[in-house]
Amino acid sequence: MKKPKFQRPTGMHDILPEDQGYFQKIYNVCETVANFYGFKKIDTPILEDTALYEKGTGLATDIVQKQMFTLRTKGRNYLTLRPEFTPGIIRAYLEHGMQTLPQPIKLYSSGPAFRYEHPQAGRYRQFHQFNLEVIGDGNSVIDAQVIQIFYNILTEIKLKKLIVEINSIGDNQCRPYYKKLLLSYLKSRDLSLCVDCRRRLRENPLRVLDCKEEKCQRIVSQAPQMIDHLCQECHDHFKGVLEFLDEIELPYRLNPYLVRGLDYYTKTVFEIFEDTEEGRKMGSLSGGGRYDALVKLLGGEDTKAIGGAMGIERVIATIKSKKIKTQKPSNPPIFLAQLGIMAKRKSLKLLEDFRKVKIQVAESFGRDSLKAQLKIADRLGVKYTLLLGQKEVLEETIIIRDMKIGRQETVKLEKVVREMQKRLKK
Repeated sequence: MKKPKFQRPTGMHDILPEDQGYFQKIYNVCETVANFYGFKKIDTPILEDTALYEKGTGLATDIVQKQMFTLRTKGRNYLTLRPEFTPGIIRAYLEHGMQTLPQPIKLYSSGPAFRYEHPQAGRYRQFHQFNLEVIGDGNSVIDAQVIQIFYNILTEIKLKKLIVEINSIGDNQCRPYYKKLLLSYLKSRDLSLCVDCRRRLRENPLRVLDCKEEKCQRIVSQAPQMIDHLCQECHDHFKGVLEFLDEIELPYRLNPYLVRGLDYYTKTVFEIFEDTEEGRKMGSLSGGGRYDALVKLLGGEDTKAIGGAMGIERVIATIKSKKIKTQKPSNPPIFLAQLGIMAKRKSLKLLEDFRKVKIQVAESFGRDSLKAQLKIADRLGVKYTLLLGQKEVLEETIIIRDMKIGRQETVKLEKVVREMQKRLKK
């Protein structure tokens, strides 16, 4: 077969009809769970000012330095396709005066995000996320609840053997001292670090803890741990989070080197994995953390907040590997077969009559052969086929064929919708 002239860009993917069911199932579960916990939906633009991500996500992050899709408009402004949701949602929170409403504000969103990185299993340059934010509450119970919500979503999608990895990365009171300790440890081993991590040492040594290179991970495994150097407030907060997780019996594992790749995180950070060898290779299904300084950084008042996101493609890849089936849409119970131009005209109107009473009807208006149409009806497994030809149009009748027993009956065209309603109820 000849190669098409145009193909999708590297790292982008088409969501074909056979995969739409997976997306629909996951979004339905996400929205049902989010609504139960009192979250309201928000949609923000896919394009935002580039400076929003430079300031919010962090200049030292891989996202800002390497992965953003940025363009210059005709007005010479720089806009970026969103690489993540949180800065845009906080921008909307401030711009629309949500800080004057009763707090906390609980928001959820979903849709595409864009990062320029090496495409691999479950990772694309255009990907989809489901996102939660709780803005205006610093209680540790909120941290536990956000983790619980993502865990519940993944459980309802029928994923098993899930584990929460969790850590506290402190705040601006205790983190500077830890950074000095970490920098001192890493500097004595900088020649053994990858090129990126040597750069990270200068900009933000915490980023080294997030490196996936095996040689860097070996060095990190012996590094000082932030959890041993938390200030009293951060220590008490984290202790509270763990006690709440214990109370709801959520399986978790302390990971003292978990930092996540965004500069705005404070205190609690978490990721949820499938706790299997295959699951570890796939990577985290969901993750997030507290960001108590971000609202102020973007021009608001001092406001505590926490959020998280779930990668839809990665969840779908996991579902497929487990052969978890999604519910296929049911085939229509009726097929409308027509023969001749007059029958086509009547069929268009009749199809609309069925739509108004919410009865799904299949058809193949482009085909003239009755044999070909009946073959399609057989393949769909419909209960009834309606037959409309020239003779029936002139007599204002239509034939109802019971596909199971092969019996046919002629009824008045004006009564066929009501008649089919009765038959389908039986």
